[in-house]
Amino acid sequence: MSEEMGYVDHPMLADGVIEARQYQLQLAAAARQGHTLVCLPTGLGKTTVSLLVTAYRLADDAGGTALLLAPTKPLVEQHAGFYREALAIPDDDVVVFTGETRPDDRRAAWTDARVVVATPQVVENDLVGGRIDMDDVVHCTFDECHRATGDYAYTYVAERYHADAAAPLVTAMSASPGGTEAEIRTVCENLGVGNVEVMTEDDADVGEHTHDTDVQWERVTLPEEILEIRDAINDVIEDRLAKLREIGVTKASSPDISQKDLNEIRGRLQQLIDDDDSDGYQGMSVHAEVMKLKRAVELVETQSVESVRRYFERQRNAANTSGASKASQRLVSEPAVKRAMRTAREFDGLHPKFRQARMLLAETLGIEDGDRVIVFTESRDTAEALTAFLGEHFDTRRFVGQGDADGSDGMTQTEQRETLAEFRNGDFEVLVSTSVAEEGLDVPEVDLVLFFEPVPTAIRSVQRKGRTGRQTAGRVVVLLAEDTRDEAYFWISRRREQEMTEELQSLKGRADELETELGGGGAQQALDEFGDAEAAGEEPAAPAPEDVSDGEDTEGVAARVDGAGEAVEVVVDQRELDSTIARELSKRDGVETRLETLAVGDYVVSDRVAVERKSHSDFMDTLLGSERSIFEQAKELARQYTRPVLVVEGDGDLYAERNVHPNAVRSAMASLAVDWGLSVMHTNGEGDTTEMIETIAEREQTTNDRTVSAHGEKAAKTQGEQQEYVVSSITDVGPVTARSLLDTFGSVEAVMTASEDELTAADGVGAVTAERIRGVVGTEYQPE
Repeated sequence: MSEEMGYVDHPMLADGVIEARQYQLQLAAAARQGHTLVCLPTGLGKTTVSLLVTAYRLADDAGGTALLLAPTKPLVEQHAGFYREALAIPDDDVVVFTGETRPDDRRAAWTDARVVVATPQVVENDLVGGRIDMDDVVHCTFDECHRATGDYAYTYVAERYHADAAAPLVTAMSASPGGTEAEIRTVCENLGVGNVEVMTEDDADVGEHTHDTDVQWERVTLPEEILEIRDAINDVIEDRLAKLREIGVTKASSPDISQKDLNEIRGRLQQLIDDDDSDGYQGMSVHAEVMKLKRAVELVETQSVESVRRYFERQRNAANTSGASKASQRLVSEPAVKRAMRTAREFDGLHPKFRQARMLLAETLGIEDGDRVIVFTESRDTAEALTAFLGEHFDTRRFVGQGDADGSDGMTQTEQRETLAEFRNGDFEVLVSTSVAEEGLDVPEVDLVLFFEPVPTAIRSVQRKGRTGRQTAGRVVVLLAEDTRDEAYFWISRRREQEMTEELQSLKGRADELETELGGGGAQQALDEFGDAEAAGEEPAAPAPEDVSDGEDTEGVAARVDGAGEAVEVVVDQRELDSTIARELSKRDGVETRLETLAVGDYVVSDRVAVERKSHSDFMDTLLGSERSIFEQAKELARQYTRPVLVVEGDGDLYAERNVHPNAVRSAMASLAVDWGLSVMHTNGEGDTTEMIETIAEREQTTNDRTVSAHGEKAAKTQGEQQEYVVSSITDVGPVTARSLLDTFGSVEAVMTASEDELTAADGVGAVTAERIRGVVGTEYQPE
């Protein structure tokens, strides 16, 4: 790789696109040597580092694919645009996978793509569903990798990648991988990363591309009307805490009780419920009130009166619904809450933060002749109100997530993309954003980042501040409402951010030691080898495949990669992706999983066996009158499959799950077994259920030589059931949608001859589903 005229020159890179920055080249050199965490301040080109590694890997392997994962759809679109611009391959070779891309389209595109940019949940689903494989993925990038904790999809995808890929190479990227060394270590272990590369503004070659950012805070004083609303709500919190003290689950009396203490109270109440103590149920309802009231206090103190007014309105509407909780009903009928709601409705002034924000924007955009400002806020309601208010004085747009919230429409992916493009082009001055614009988005250099409220996490604070100070000196202002939780959040954020900075500096100083503990090869050694290879005109050797965890069955992994061995198949219902069972099955040697929307059952392992899984609480809910009773489900299972199985899952006492006599539970289970022919099995958790499903699948398909059928082997269906079966067999059309279509059009023939516009008249049928139906019905048959 050479540098000409300030740009990186490489056969896989477009000319004059990637600026030759020494720190990026060094990081890329290290990342090529092994699985690497790249930690670099926001805005300094972590994605460029990964792209350089991708360019080398694709050049070395003409048939390989690179996978880049990012947590949000806007970020995926942004990365895809950058890769199309920077790589010397056709634009169509860079494909985007999000939830808006149909599963069959993803399956087809995966085979021919050179680069796939995707959200991790989509890749996780496709791996579980057997639509894609990782064999030929030569480079996998995890952007904003600090998310790789717990059950987040990054962890599963990384494990599958290390197990399945012929020559895996991981690059993990974040400006803020964690607040402590333990958190950073967890991220590295979950992603199978052994090398750690950290660069900060203190590094000379990095400092050339950054400027100082002035961080200041502005205090505002709350007016009497807002304090009156807050104090009225706090009075109710004190009253509810007194009731919890009577139960004996807390000694707290102050309305400033912390979330940690509230979580501990909930744990004690849950223990009472587990012991069948009625005080536990009563206390849990009171606890729910306290949580709602605390949220109202937070909104009125730190956000806006408008946001708390909308919040109260939603609570009142919820209390008037048929399924309203007692907590919601008591909340809105409480005299002090009614008084607070009335004060909020009558308040015609502004939260002082609004005026302060307007002054700061006028100073930045007017007096200082700035071009752009970003305002961050926690609340969608406040974002709406701020956009309207600031829009009276400045050209202002909002930027929020895609999901619709109560009383507020989300933004489509296209709207988000267009809004950011217009902001970059200078078409408007002020972007008011919720947290969706914090992580990684290529928001242009701005003159001011305004925090409408402080955020209590170091990661989010670092991400937000990274929107300024890249090309010129930047400014960050945090608005603080005096004597409110704003001040607590501010100091928490400052402390955690300082701790993160210290941890990164410490990590930088002992990277080699940590790499040894994680199994990496050492950053300096990688750089030295890269330098020797470059000087000799040779390519550094690709890393050997690595196992992601100790004790892994390497022979099984090899057999899986080579396609050796006979596998059993398990069909998984889409709704089961919330559990770990489908993911665990998909990782096992000799098991292939396929996702479908099943009419009955959660797992299908043969043409005669379907498995319905119920946790203890789920089983009792369906027994005690939920929308679909366990007996209705048993009837449907028995109609479709000759050997249906019910797995009742839990490690506690089923009979103690609800206040129901044990004989009633026994009677129900006896009926399921004797009257409906279900085999009732007990497992002690999701891991045990996974083992049970795999064992049944092996017995059915290997020992008994049965085939797998998601529709069962029984053919004795009513005419209506057969009609539903025909319509529901089309991909993206499940049983509920099939019934809706038949109710609307009256016959299978009418459904099949309806136009796309006519099909969307049925409940639950959108344009995508209608297009899919017409494609299946009207396209000429092409046998494979």
